[in-house]
Amino acid sequence: MNCQMTKLLHDNLSVKDGTLYFAGYNTTELAQKYGTPLMLLDEKKIRNTMRIYKNAMEKYFGKGSKPLYASKALSFVGIYQIAKEEGINTDIVSIGELYTAIKAGFPLENAFFHGNAKSDSDIKFAIENGIGYFIVDTYDELYAIDKIAGELGKKQKILLRLTPGIDPHTHSAIATGKVDSKFGTAIETGQAFEIVKTAIMLPSIDLRGFHAHIGSQIFDIKPFCDSADIMIRFVGEVKDSLGFDTEILNLGGGFGVRYVESDPVIDYEENIKLISEHINEYCEENDFPKPIILMEPGRSIVADSGMTLYTALSVKEITGYKNYVAIDGGMTDNPRYALYGSSYTVLASGKMDKEANYECTIAGRNCESGDLIQENVKIPKVQRGDNIAVLVTGAYNYSMASNYNRVPRPAVVMLGDTDRVVINRETPEDVSRLDVIL
Repeated sequence: MNCQMTKLLHDNLSVKDGTLYFAGYNTTELAQKYGTPLMLLDEKKIRNTMRIYKNAMEKYFGKGSKPLYASKALSFVGIYQIAKEEGINTDIVSIGELYTAIKAGFPLENAFFHGNAKSDSDIKFAIENGIGYFIVDTYDELYAIDKIAGELGKKQKILLRLTPGIDPHTHSAIATGKVDSKFGTAIETGQAFEIVKTAIMLPSIDLRGFHAHIGSQIFDIKPFCDSADIMIRFVGEVKDSLGFDTEILNLGGGFGVRYVESDPVIDYEENIKLISEHINEYCEENDFPKPIILMEPGRSIVADSGMTLYTALSVKEITGYKNYVAIDGGMTDNPRYALYGSSYTVLASGKMDKEANYECTIAGRNCESGDLIQENVKIPKVQRGDNIAVLVTGAYNYSMASNYNRVPRPAVVMLGDTDRVVINRETPEDVSRLDVIL
């Protein structure tokens, strides 16, 4: 029998008495206790993955090398507290994320401020609050940081974001390492070398090294190794031509995560080991010190640590065409299918021992024809009131959520020694809080 038990992707999923369990918790009971839509997070898995990265990077890259949690994947006070406790750094991409990190008590000297378009007020706020590093994209930003830091009497540490010209063959919207990208300065065109010369000369800039990020959801190790080769060769060229010693080389993130059965399993420690071998070999052959290596895992830390529970509201069968199961959430809490056509595993969480023989499209509640979570999935036939689980929703789900149709965003519950709310469910009052009555 083709029951749903065969579709368990990760080790934090289990089945008991026909019910799906996540991080050891009964999903039906959680849906009843907290309501739906409901995002669940597995605290143990988040911490374990952070430790895998931290320990592997220290082991293979050496002292000082560590991961930065790419918090755009999922940003809230609690995740920065966990990162602080696990002794890893973070990267942030906005004042909102920076403010959240401050609220969490995260040490900002261990924070790296990303983004291709920082305003003067962004830069000033970050410097005044002790940001560790800016990752700088353009001349305009470089000059602005130099000016503002000078006015504040500071010498600001930065990394320059460079594009190595790598096409990782991922979705075009999440590929960022090609020459034609809104991010970074291209090595291939010679512009990277020129911006390095400028950064070295600016009085309030303290250039510490370089950054590259080639994209996301990449399963093949070769693009990472190719990028590492290009970046470390550039480090050597800068040393030879300008006498500049690169202290830090940030290789970005992008390791893939299993969303469906056809996705391969990735050994993150093994990937880190392979990349380190490329870097170590080049540094030894060319007799110069290996930089401190940083990486920026985001999706791979939180994606499979997340699950979203919904309640089915209707089942619609169009004779001769297709079936729809409408749920109480949708693109407002998970826009990735609408944006990218992203694949997900969908389960009828209370019918795990039933045959998955009902083909349907999981449709959201929003007034938009493209509001779909997944098409042509096979689950047991459900009815109004049954729970639907969408797996691997920890990354780029809540962080990309919106109030389209004025739909409140869901609650987020952390599952650890206890189950506890870490982001409250929005209310209609929350949604209208900033409105001004005429």
